[in-house]
Amino acid sequence: MADTIVNTPSSSEDSSAGWAVAVIILLIVVVGGFIWYRYYGAPQAATPDTTNINVTVPTPTTGGTTGTKTP
Repeated sequence: MADTIVNTPSSSEDSSAGWAVAVIILLIVVVGGFIWYRYYGAPQAATPDTTNINVTVPTPTTGGTTGTKTP
């Protein structure tokens, strides 16, 4: 009985094209993320409140008097 031999030719493909595409896509994602964060994604600081609260603190008194002595 004769043996059947199948020779598969060797592959001479270079995989650097796939790596180049992957690096380009990665750069696009990183640059796009930076631009999105810079212009749209960064949280804005709260605007300062301009409320003015005026409080009058009474002068302290001692001994239940108004602070003036009568001679």
